[in-house]
Amino acid sequence: MRIMIVKLSSIGDVVHTLPAVAALRRSFPEANIIWAVGSRAIDIPRNCPVVDKVIEVTEPAAVDRSLRGPFAGLRERMAELRNERADIVIDFQGLLKSGLVAFASGAGRRIGFAPPDLRERSSAVFLTDQIPTWHIDHVIDKNLALSAAAVALLGNGSTGNGCKLSISDAAAEKHAMPSESRAAAHYSFPLTVSREDERYVESLVGQSDRRFAIINPGGGWPTKLWQAIRYGQIADWLRTEHQLDSLVTYGPGEESLADQVAAASRLGAARPAPSSLLQFVALARRAALFVGGDTGPLHLAAACGTPIVGLYGPTSPERNGPFDSSDVSLGRDLWCRSECHRRSCWHWDCMEIPVSEVQQAVSRRLQSA
Repeated sequence: MRIMIVKLSSIGDVVHTLPAVAALRRSFPEANIIWAVGSRAIDIPRNCPVVDKVIEVTEPAAVDRSLRGPFAGLRERMAELRNERADIVIDFQGLLKSGLVAFASGAGRRIGFAPPDLRERSSAVFLTDQIPTWHIDHVIDKNLALSAAAVALLGNGSTGNGCKLSISDAAAEKHAMPSESRAAAHYSFPLTVSREDERYVESLVGQSDRRFAIINPGGGWPTKLWQAIRYGQIADWLRTEHQLDSLVTYGPGEESLADQVAAASRLGAARPAPSSLLQFVALARRAALFVGGDTGPLHLAAACGTPIVGLYGPTSPERNGPFDSSDVSLGRDLWCRSECHRRSCWHWDCMEIPVSEVQQAVSRRLQSA
């Protein structure tokens, strides 16, 4: 049996798909699982022990993407996708591009979300089966519902061309599919890090048991950013109140932001710490706390079980937030916040979270940890 996963980006979205892929592996231990993924997040499935093969779907530069459209970087992968001869494809993305990847595989069964959980509704044309998940809050549980539907289809030996599930047909099973994931005590995030990644972390924090915090000021969208000066104030407070120094993690293009946070710490309690995705995983597994916005590192930290205080503006913590009930998500309930998801905006009120509120949340989270 050959199962293809389509989840191209972003880092957090790819992390949120890991439990669903782990569930597929538990149901079909002998299956070949192939993952089609974008270049920015490729290290995650590439270091996932339940995935047999990774196909990189390149993500072109913005100017190239504007010239060639949403399918740029896909043409050269068409033959490779079809050569995998997948029995079933699960599109966890819901975009036109991810739908085309699923269609290009040649698989007779292509499972994806039903509206309104399709990010681009026209991508439904590439699907043979649509699973309703609007009644499920968290994106991880939505993904688990798709994997459960795939298990049901494969368990019935149904891998040939089939009719698209209607909303009413699939809704009849809505209690059976999501309830298993909701009842789970924890999610499985199979990720491995190398000894080289561990050594890098030791060079940052040493081999002692000294506790430290991670501050991650970056974000894929400008609307997700909290002010650097406030992160610096949090770093000083963490040192004086909780005896925690802070490592300011950052990725490509975020060095200046990390330097601003470090400069804002009057006590010198914040030190910039560049890291790859897997180096960050090794770091998060040792950290006493993570403070940052809704971006890939927060979701990696959640996967590692790091205590989290998340700062949420244009996105919903109910859908994208850390799933440990002890973690704290902060945000402002504004008139415009519902279903916002704006990458730019004329005002920044949703991220005007007072430093005092973050301090209180950190104290609560550290106490529960």
